[in-house]
Amino acid sequence: MRVAFINPQGNFDKNDSYWTTHPDFGGQLVYVKEVASAMSEMGINCDIITRRVIDDKWPEFAEEFDSYRGKDSLRIIRIPFGPEGFLSKERLWPFLGEFARRIKEFYSSERTLPNFVTTHYGDGGLTGAMLFKDTGIPYSFTAHSLGAQKLDKLLQTGADRAEIESRFNFSFRIAAERISMKYSAVNFVSTSMERFQQYSHRLYRDFSEVGNDSKYSVVPPGVNTDIFAASPTELDTIIEKRYKEVVERFSKPSRLQLPMIIISSRLEQKKNHMGVVRAFSRDGKLNSSCNLIIVTRGLNNPYDEYKSLQEPDRTVLGEIIDHIFKNNLEERVLFMNIENQLELSALYRIGAKRRSVFALTSLYEPFGLAPIEAMACGLPAVATSNGGPTESMRENNVEYGVLVDPLETDDIARGLKRVLFTSEDFWNELSSRGIDRVTEKYTWRSTAEGYLNQIKEKIRSEYPEPEIPDYLYSGDDIPFIE
Repeated sequence: MRVAFINPQGNFDKNDSYWTTHPDFGGQLVYVKEVASAMSEMGINCDIITRRVIDDKWPEFAEEFDSYRGKDSLRIIRIPFGPEGFLSKERLWPFLGEFARRIKEFYSSERTLPNFVTTHYGDGGLTGAMLFKDTGIPYSFTAHSLGAQKLDKLLQTGADRAEIESRFNFSFRIAAERISMKYSAVNFVSTSMERFQQYSHRLYRDFSEVGNDSKYSVVPPGVNTDIFAASPTELDTIIEKRYKEVVERFSKPSRLQLPMIIISSRLEQKKNHMGVVRAFSRDGKLNSSCNLIIVTRGLNNPYDEYKSLQEPDRTVLGEIIDHIFKNNLEERVLFMNIENQLELSALYRIGAKRRSVFALTSLYEPFGLAPIEAMACGLPAVATSNGGPTESMRENNVEYGVLVDPLETDDIARGLKRVLFTSEDFWNELSSRGIDRVTEKYTWRSTAEGYLNQIKEKIRSEYPEPEIPDYLYSGDDIPFIE
């Protein structure tokens, strides 16, 4: 069996270039790579199909083919479409008809076709629908995020509708998502909440069939357990030394062995770092008995370097630093320069040795993979009660982490203190449960199995031919959606 993964935006290469350093190279690419890798290890031939870029600034993406070391059944195929240079995801929409046509031409030249296509984000979904219309190959749709929710949030800030349309192409995106979800064999979602809350948005109401169980499959993403695991590695010693240097430079030796409250997520307002910072600063027991550790990447001294950051990182970090100075927290809030996932997992294990806690208090979190990665390392987590963590951290009245209201500072403090100070037995129980939870439910192999179970079922069925408006092929005269 051959399964194609359609992901036009960003790009893939053997070194995972630009991941987390560019808006188009975020968690969606990690997801596609990990699912395809796990599926290939199960004996499935997998193709990740993305865009070929001829651009001196992006040399990693110039070759037609690429591969990952040790993944013989997985290949990266780069298809040229649109102009040669790199384009952000917002600028790809008008060229997707060409992308679909060239994918078909590529497989014709190989005298083969995939048995099934998985598509990712709205641009991949529309491409899959176009391919299905021309070839009859069924496809699945994984949105990762939907445009209607992002549009709502921007409008709530008072942003001008025409201006954000020009910047983000929301009308094209939402039209593509409607086609993607309507004609897919199945829509993969990370949680039931994603299905019933996000796909039921009024802008998708006539396209999403949210009440049709055969159209949806809940398949959570996974953790790379080769990286995030409780067993120590040689890197732990290096990160332990780096942490000691940070404490000696910015704090005092007596605080070196204190428990940590670790925050590691993108510096965006919606991640609500300030919720934890405020809870920490206002609660005397927390700030006297623990260190708050905020993970940064590429910054050894954020106090001197944060102004060089791009937005929104600069504003978010600036607000945190301002709060630290106003509340005399310089010795209690520390910043750690963590460069990659291996270093992050080592930090989590160092935290676990000190009976610490991970915190993610986002205003809303569609799934919430970060706390699950911490849990895999034996570090208990406190997470937002808004979104996916309500399903990953609680099931059948069993608690795998502590949920808190991200808008209530006192509730965040309550959750942190419950993990840190209730009892040694409670901390041990959460740590053990977290590891077991990841092993049983949140590995990439489990995700790949969830996909394959659906693919094997859906591949036997027939589906109506998509009706795709001409403007989605040409990019001309897109109807304004609001």
